Amino acid sequence: MTQISSGSTPASTPKPRRPRPQVMRLTDAAAQRISELTQRADSEIVGLRVGVKNGGCAGQSYTVEYAHDIRPTDEVVEDKGVKILVDPKAVLFLLGTEMDYKADKMQAQFVFNNPNQVSACGCGESVELRPAKIDG
Repeated sequence: MTQISSGSTPASTPKPRRPRPQVMRLTDAAAQRISELTQRADSEIVGLRVGVKNGGCAGQSYTVEYAHDIRPTDEVVEDKGVKILVDPKAVLFLLGTEMDYKADKMQAQFVFNNPNQVSACGCGESVELRPAKIDG
């Protein structure tokens, strides 16, 4: 049996890229609260922007604000029908985090269950985070 060659050599196929892990996931309670906030906002918002800023007695704190647009550098997480936009500087600190929403008689707030959290201050307003270790 004779093989017919087209005269060209097959191009080297690039290695398949490993799927990127989802930076964060949401509990049902967090997704429901984000949906409520999105619908009740005074102006059109595309979701919530989540990040980390320096400050507080433990060194860092989580930030959550309305996102009116998607920036080219945002990490877009769509989960349970809502969008959160993660600040690119916060991605390594938030990798693997579950965002929850808890409400009781005294307070209502988003809670971050973060495997990268080393410690938290006594008042609960700030945390110490380390960047996630990524297996290569």
